[in-house]
Amino acid sequence: MTRTAEAPAARGSRQRQEGTSGPGRSQEGASDLRLVFPALGAWGAAALALTADGGTVAAACGAALLAAGLLIVLARRARRGRPETSGAAGASARAGALVAVAAVLLCAVAGAAAAAFAAADTRRGPLPELARRYGQATLEVTVTADPRPARPHVRGSARTSPAVVVEAEAVEVVAPHAVAAVRTPVLLIAPPSWSELLPSTRLRAGGRLAPPSRDGDRFAAVLRVDGHGPPRITAPPSAVQRAAARLRAGLRDASEGLAPDARALLPGLVVGDTSRVPPDLDEAFRATDLTHLLAVSGGNLTVLLVLLIGPPHLAARAERRGLAGRIGVPLRLTALLGGALAIAFVVVCRPEPSVLRAAACGLVTLLAIGSGRRRSLLPALAAAVLLLVLYDPWLARSYGFLLSVLATGALLTLAPRWSEALRRRGLAPRVAEALAAAGAAQAVCAPVIVVLAARVSLVAIPCNLLVEPAVAPATVLGFAALATAPVAAPLARCFAWLAGWPASWTATVARTGAELPGAELGWPGSWQGGLLLALAVTAAALAARRLLHHPWMCGACALLLLLAVVRPAPLTRIVTGWPPPGWRMAACDVGQGDALVLAASPGSATALVVDAGPEPRAVDHCLRELGVETVPLLVLTHYHADHVDGLPGVLRGRAVGAIETTPYAQPPGQAAFVRREAERARVPVVEAVPGERRHLGELSWEVLWPPPAGTSVAAEDGPNDASVTLLVRTGGLTLLLLGDLEPPAQQALSEAHPDLPPVDVLKVAHHGSAHQDARLLRALHPRLALISVGVGNPYGHPAARTVAALRAQGAVVLRTDTGGSLAVTGDGTAVTALAAGHRRTRRHRRRARSKGAGGGGRRTAARCRDHLGCGINEPWTQPSSTPTSAASTPRAPPVPMPRRCASCSSGICWPCRSRICRYTSERRSCSTAGRWSTRSCGASAADSASNSTAPSPSC
Repeated sequence: MTRTAEAPAARGSRQRQEGTSGPGRSQEGASDLRLVFPALGAWGAAALALTADGGTVAAACGAALLAAGLLIVLARRARRGRPETSGAAGASARAGALVAVAAVLLCAVAGAAAAAFAAADTRRGPLPELARRYGQATLEVTVTADPRPARPHVRGSARTSPAVVVEAEAVEVVAPHAVAAVRTPVLLIAPPSWSELLPSTRLRAGGRLAPPSRDGDRFAAVLRVDGHGPPRITAPPSAVQRAAARLRAGLRDASEGLAPDARALLPGLVVGDTSRVPPDLDEAFRATDLTHLLAVSGGNLTVLLVLLIGPPHLAARAERRGLAGRIGVPLRLTALLGGALAIAFVVVCRPEPSVLRAAACGLVTLLAIGSGRRRSLLPALAAAVLLLVLYDPWLARSYGFLLSVLATGALLTLAPRWSEALRRRGLAPRVAEALAAAGAAQAVCAPVIVVLAARVSLVAIPCNLLVEPAVAPATVLGFAALATAPVAAPLARCFAWLAGWPASWTATVARTGAELPGAELGWPGSWQGGLLLALAVTAAALAARRLLHHPWMCGACALLLLLAVVRPAPLTRIVTGWPPPGWRMAACDVGQGDALVLAASPGSATALVVDAGPEPRAVDHCLRELGVETVPLLVLTHYHADHVDGLPGVLRGRAVGAIETTPYAQPPGQAAFVRREAERARVPVVEAVPGERRHLGELSWEVLWPPPAGTSVAAEDGPNDASVTLLVRTGGLTLLLLGDLEPPAQQALSEAHPDLPPVDVLKVAHHGSAHQDARLLRALHPRLALISVGVGNPYGHPAARTVAALRAQGAVVLRTDTGGSLAVTGDGTAVTALAAGHRRTRRHRRRARSKGAGGGGRRTAARCRDHLGCGINEPWTQPSSTPTSAASTPRAPPVPMPRRCASCSSGICWPCRSRICRYTSERRSCSTAGRWSTRSCGASAADSASNSTAPSPSC
């Protein structure tokens, strides 16, 4: 949405407008819609014509011209009617309506024609055909926009290479056997060394061409530049662009000594320079819908113009305000100075859609002031839209342009009415205006934002209200630092220091709002979802009119919204059923990656975390839902990006004792990333040692793999085979976490640990890929198999044969791509976190019970008893010393138990679909399809045996 600092312009539109016929004469500014519909017609026609066939556009334009001509003829005839008759007024109104429709058609024709010519640039010349054939070419291009960093993302197990995206216009193409002069827009994907390029720079680049990712794109081709060196510049940028670059660099230098968030944010708030904004702060701004502050818009220009000319509705009065009025600058010269300021604003802040819209609106308003015409901001907005669409038809398909126009239109139309309604209910005028401006802009922008982000921010309005007082000081002081940096660097640093305070406040509000559990609400990310949200917002607005008459109902709604945002843990568990009470282990739904959480004890805020997934936001959200605040040890099984790139999300706002990793630092780039993040958070990094045992509360675990570097060929075969493998015991359950081990390493693990016991829960290796060792699966014989996998991943995970093999072993297979996050409780119940909440979870349990543990065995009425299984006999070793709280005082070694248990307990019985009872020399247990349990005999085994009945015949 557009910042609420634009509210002064909205307020000015509904105040008294001054004419020029006399100082005492005034007009009441009413809504003037004469330009609105022609602007909408041109906008819609341009959006359609950009992807339409040229012949279709020509035919439609011809038909519209004929229709417009016919309407004009009819209007002229209507006006020539009998003017002195009683129906003269009606005839004039009909003629006016016909002319208005003709104007809409003519503007639509102009928009469609401009769009057709612009789209033709992407289809003519040799570049489109070369891109369709993915051919090699060398291009001579002129840079048209500042390079921007491509947002890195995880693709499979690797992170995409750092790159910058450069918009340019190709002027010459050198392809095999051909050289051609062209004028075609292209997009370059270049190495980071190109990030300092300025618009208007001319350079030569070679590489492989590709078509744009979607039809109707403004670029004819995408060139992935060969090599990693600096660009080959053939002509420097213009003097204007060099001057603008010096100003922007001066602002960055002036803010160098500020606090980290202020240092990153101030250039973005002032000139839209987001090169320093870290990913976590960018995510916080997105979660709170404050990104409009970083996309320079009308708020910045409004503040500057108000400083120059004062409020627009006073610009023509003798008591006009602003710097120009105080020093006696004539009105028309003031308008010219304002126009120059608007043009300089575009050059320095770059011609982004919101900047262009703000500058065009400002220029139209300044023209009205200078010419003595009536200043109504809604026609100015319509005129700006019409002119910009004709100048650059691609704006008709720009989401940024759409959001900017919608927000400004809401501030000019809805906000004044809502503000008046709130004042009638007793709110202070300034509070009513701020609340109405924020609410109106959010209401009209939210349906568009949900199409892009598939979520609705529940904290957007309060966060925008909180940062509004900081926007104007940061803007004014930031521009002061920008202007003084080239001539007085110490003074610029002083201005930047002052601007750093409101910038830091803005960052604090964004981070605090984003950290709230209910800051965002998931929503269908499509145009259907946007339409659904628009209907919901309309219904809410209509209901609010009635609610305003009932203070108690308003208070109740505010309380419900507060509970939805804060989400107290007890209430959340009651409503959603997640996390389940007594959970011991959880597999977070982080997409195509792993992130496992093992609770120290039921209800504890302390947990062992194994892997961090591919994306910080997802794992952070999962840990918040689980209530994890302290992580004594974070185990990163290996350095693939789908396991470590979410590390900042685990470190965010939590006490982390240490990070334990595999001793095989491959791939080296991602291993270095882990070390950098750990060093920044001041968290030590240690290497896992096979045989190492630790415990944390009721949780204990042992490192089984990998062996030390240089001792195993299997472990050195690749990062997957070097995964840290843990055998975990908690609450009577045994879990094996295999990381991403491939079959060679799985076989080596079996050989290194021939006494590996059957397990209750198996975290299936490598997201359930087809590469599994069948002998290991048979030996483990898991009751429950968890597969952490992303929806629609391109690797076919999990493999159908892996799932079938696990089910053939009697395992219940659960997947995060179909069930969301998964949790296992102390009594062995598996729970999935789905959108339908607790009710959906109960259905899952019933389905699990209805399935045979043996994969479809016949129904039997027999009952299996909850056995006392034998504890695992193993040599005791002293826990290795670590710098974390995960290694508590050494435990007493477990009492060795007989090879077989004497009997089964008769205290607890439950029906089984099929009896799958098994025993090994070290463990004996009974499996059912949905509910299953194991118990360690422990020191009380003798008592248990003496108090039990005769051995169960079924076990």
